[in-house]
Amino acid sequence: MSASSTIINHPSFGRLPADRVIIFDTTLRDGEQSPGFSMNLAEKLRMAEALAALGVDVIEAGFPVASKGDFESVNQIAQHTKGSVICALARSGGAKDIAAAGEALAPAERKRIHNFISTSPLHMKYKLRMEPETVLDLITTGNTAARNLTNDVEWSAEDGSRTEPDFLCRCVEAAIKAGATTINIPDTVGYATPEDMERIFSMLVERVPGADQVIFSAHNHNDLGLGVANTLASVRGGARQIECTINGIGERAGNAALEEIVMAIRTRHDQYPFTTGIHSESLLKVSRMLATITSFDVQPNKAIVGRNAFAHESGIHQDGVLKNAATYEIMTPESVGWSRSSLIMGKHSGRAAFRDKLKALGYGDLDDAKLNDAFARFKDLADKKKAVYDEDIVALVDDEVRDNEHIRFGALSLTSCSGKPSNVTLSLQVDGKTIEAEATGNGPVDAAFNALRIAFPHEARLALFSVGAVTEGTDAQARTTVRLEENGKLVDGQGADADTVVSAVRAYVHALNKLLVKRDRAEPEELTA
Repeated sequence: MSASSTIINHPSFGRLPADRVIIFDTTLRDGEQSPGFSMNLAEKLRMAEALAALGVDVIEAGFPVASKGDFESVNQIAQHTKGSVICALARSGGAKDIAAAGEALAPAERKRIHNFISTSPLHMKYKLRMEPETVLDLITTGNTAARNLTNDVEWSAEDGSRTEPDFLCRCVEAAIKAGATTINIPDTVGYATPEDMERIFSMLVERVPGADQVIFSAHNHNDLGLGVANTLASVRGGARQIECTINGIGERAGNAALEEIVMAIRTRHDQYPFTTGIHSESLLKVSRMLATITSFDVQPNKAIVGRNAFAHESGIHQDGVLKNAATYEIMTPESVGWSRSSLIMGKHSGRAAFRDKLKALGYGDLDDAKLNDAFARFKDLADKKKAVYDEDIVALVDDEVRDNEHIRFGALSLTSCSGKPSNVTLSLQVDGKTIEAEATGNGPVDAAFNALRIAFPHEARLALFSVGAVTEGTDAQARTTVRLEENGKLVDGQGADADTVVSAVRAYVHALNKLLVKRDRAEPEELTA
């Protein structure tokens, strides 16, 4: 197929050229359901708007039937997010699923229902407890019901990479006949190799009647570290939609990372002669936003968006880069959002300079109240540090931009002496009401957490406590991560402050707020034949 020809007259995208790859982001659905990564409604709306601005074609907003919270999130994203197709997940055999997806998506300018069912022998026998013919019937039923609600319907063969080829072809054919316009073949458990995925898509394109009338999609998990490689191989085989997440987040080892796929296509156009609609200069900003919201930092050596991705310590490398950046850099830092310089701010920097810095760091939409709070914390920090770096500002602003928090840190005072118990007095704002508590503990952090449990009683267990530094030096802000576990549900919170104990309390409060959101989330009822 030539690059000038078209694949299909798609209901949402019109006539697409053969070299155009659709970016389907599932950060808010597959990514968000992994342990510790829960988001509240305001955070999901922020991420959805950022994804749309990034140029994502399809945003999978959630699984509406799972809970009232998931339904509301999809509905609000459908109502407020413009520019992208908004997608909701449903099971092929769940009439309630598909009806809920259709209702949640009603306000969207462009909408898609994504229905799925398992097709591998292992899943059909042990998970679904269904015969293959029953699965085929549900594929027809589910896609027909979805097509009655929208003309943009996607169907996925869960565990598709381990499905018998002949049966997979029958399933895909049934989905197409029932009205699916996108066919997704996931490597659900991250078992496949690049050769497997290219072969599967090539087979489907060649064998299935009507294959030339739909878009094939790839959704690859990263259990063997092959998520991105498998996705690129899938595109070679004929897939023209890729399902991915920011920072590669997702269940278990995660999904194929959006930023890595996009930059692989852009950088190695000789091997992957395709295009996407992604504005790559915003990749770093969106990556940092997600890390802030989920409290999961990107590892330093992460491709594209890790802080060491463009760092050179070797003298030979540094010399080469200074002479010609292409000697050791295959893409420019600016092409993904990194800046060559970091303007240092201090205690004499004014509000206007601070606002300009926030815009440069991707926080241009702060309202006046949040800007004032962030500026006040900046001035306090500048009084304690000689120089305030970009990382410092990002850390403190992230504490102020969190929305819809039931619990907020107020103030803390402590008395501590080596060899004796520490004493902490803590105040919190709980739904606007000030609550104070006092407690002792084996050290100031233990005392602070004891006081927090008194001020806001709960049974969650502290599963992780980690402290790091935002920048170098003894005057660096502390960045603390707290993980809480309650009834098998995990949440992570982060906080930053020049005072390590305050940083720890901010992180614990952040985790508590996320736990309150996650308490309302439940698994949908099991499908039966």
